[in-house]
Amino acid sequence: MDTNEGNDELTMEVIEPEDAESDMEPESDDEGESKQVKEVYLPGQKLAEDEELVCDESAYVMLHQASTGAPCLSFDIIPDELGKGRESFPLTAYIVAGTQAARTHVNNLIVMKMSNLHKTQEDDDDDEDEEELEDDQDEVANKEELKKPQMTCALIKHQGCVNRVRARRLGNTVFAASWSELGRVNIWNLTQPLQAVEDAQLLKQYEQSEALRPAFTFSGHQQEGYAVDWSSCADGVLATGDCRRDIHIWSPLEDGTSWKVDQRPLVGHTQSVEDLQWSPNERSVLASCSVDKSIRIWDCRAAPQKACMLTCADAHESDINVISWNHTEPFIASGGDDGYLHIWDLRQFQSQKPIATFKHHTDHITTVEWSPSEATVLASGGDDDQIALWDLAVEKDADQEQANTGNEDDLNKLPPQLLFIHQGQKEIKELHWHAQMPGVLLSTAHSGFNIFRTISV
Repeated sequence: MDTNEGNDELTMEVIEPEDAESDMEPESDDEGESKQVKEVYLPGQKLAEDEELVCDESAYVMLHQASTGAPCLSFDIIPDELGKGRESFPLTAYIVAGTQAARTHVNNLIVMKMSNLHKTQEDDDDDEDEEELEDDQDEVANKEELKKPQMTCALIKHQGCVNRVRARRLGNTVFAASWSELGRVNIWNLTQPLQAVEDAQLLKQYEQSEALRPAFTFSGHQQEGYAVDWSSCADGVLATGDCRRDIHIWSPLEDGTSWKVDQRPLVGHTQSVEDLQWSPNERSVLASCSVDKSIRIWDCRAAPQKACMLTCADAHESDINVISWNHTEPFIASGGDDGYLHIWDLRQFQSQKPIATFKHHTDHITTVEWSPSEATVLASGGDDDQIALWDLAVEKDADQEQANTGNEDDLNKLPPQLLFIHQGQKEIKELHWHAQMPGVLLSTAHSGFNIFRTISV
């Protein structure tokens, strides 16, 4: 397999200050003036001719970027066997992503190993080490070379653009479900590509071998789709939704390599199903959102015509793109084309009113996800080139004094729950928290991948 076919380049690097626009501070050409006024940049602000955006590196513990040539507008984190709660650097992450290449190029699923991910914020000890080495440029260069992030990729040829991909570890095997623009949903066994990214010789053999074929394919959807989710409570159970309005439930067969798909779709939505989320603690309960502006809760044990238990008919003012089910609380977050982020309490779902609403994003919200380790923390992103980190537990302190930033009034208008704004990517499509590395976020956009951890979470 040619690693450059349909993907111009696969690279990974540290983001330098001029490459990112995260937690920005406008900087004046006049050094004296810069010392007097230090402003926090807020999205939408216009810069003066003598100002430029400078990344505040002190706001990040780690910040790296990766590029795959053809954009990967969907990805998922692959559960690994390196342990939970790991915070010691350097870090390693595995992901599977799908390309949306031009018609003349081949599309791929890409299994990636991102390794040697060092902190990009130096400790005091690091500063002391640099002082000791400042007279030996070779030692400094060698140290920087050893700290460079690494990325190894194994490609899987994919028929059609990858609309969405989701991974799940079942026993010792990792499977990925991919939605193709051709209207098919494929299940892939990722054993071979995962082995290949661990060893250069195995990767060479893998690239020279026959193209990997899907372990299972379902062609029963009437149109292409985007919605897909693996159940975290029932091994191998999958749900897929399409642009026609249909949701199909998959059940694994005993052989562990094939599935039975219920040909009868769940009945309820009237337009495209955009996202699906299984309950984190109820094996048969599923949530969905749609272009029809509704969020529905399903009990998949019932007949398809009677499976819909709860409906919020006008949850947003326009298309609902994404939902996320809190891991420990009965909350669902939703984001839509209207730019609103709503938080729903399922205990009060019948009221048709969210318990919290945030209007910070200035364009479509395309991704939202609760933190797997902090019940009140979530992240949202969208076409306004922002990722916002939120903590619902934060309340406004009326007595809190604002720092001398030069734009206190603008900062006071921000919701107190807004912890952090990450920028630097164009048209953000998906983000995921890494469940095994607290506080670490990965995101993809038309401009490539970011993997980062802020000082806020």
